[in-house]
Amino acid sequence: MASLQLPRFRDSLGLPLRLLAGLATVAGLFFVFLKIWAEVAEGDARAVDAAILLSLRVAGHPDVPIGPTWLKQSMIEVSSLGGTTLLGLLIFAACGYLVIKGARIRALMLAAATLSGAGAIFFLKNAFGRPRPELVDHLVAAQSMSFPSGHAANSALVYLTIAALASDVEPGRSARIYIMAVAMTLTILIGLSRLYLGVHWPSDVAAGWALGAGWALAWRLAAARYSLVSTS
Repeated sequence: MASLQLPRFRDSLGLPLRLLAGLATVAGLFFVFLKIWAEVAEGDARAVDAAILLSLRVAGHPDVPIGPTWLKQSMIEVSSLGGTTLLGLLIFAACGYLVIKGARIRALMLAAATLSGAGAIFFLKNAFGRPRPELVDHLVAAQSMSFPSGHAANSALVYLTIAALASDVEPGRSARIYIMAVAMTLTILIGLSRLYLGVHWPSDVAAGWALGAGWALAWRLAAARYSLVSTS
């Protein structure tokens, strides 16, 4: 009798433990964001920020990036993967696919997660009001405030959320790992491209990654919780 009840006990205990681990991760990511915010507000991040930006420029030439000549154009193209237009098209396409597959609630959650996240990022940029770096020349145009990096935050939010939804319908473990690895790689490269182009401080990008990933995971947990309730 006890042997029949033990697997059931493990199943009932497993989901709450995973949920608690997820919530702890969300809290940790938001804490990292707030910690960076505090460091920037107090001016403690300035020295490290400046050192990293200058390391990406030829010594004595803040207008000349390091590396071969083709790298600048490559970084511009990578940066565009985190732009509003492309991310908006990705969200639209992903939501349409989910609706066609009959997953309307997931489509709604994807739209709500990305739109609410974009709104929060816009609000935080204007609330903090940090100017763009003037230490090095900007290699692309940038008009909005600097903290947090919208490209870093929005790419983390969108790519990680879409990857999580894609993983839900992919039965193979290796394929799920690959999907998430691609999303994380894109997110990291987009953030690094903003540093190379000189339009963000490193702390902007790090804070953007933490905020976007935390927001994506929070909505992922909400989607998982909805699936549990709706099937119980």
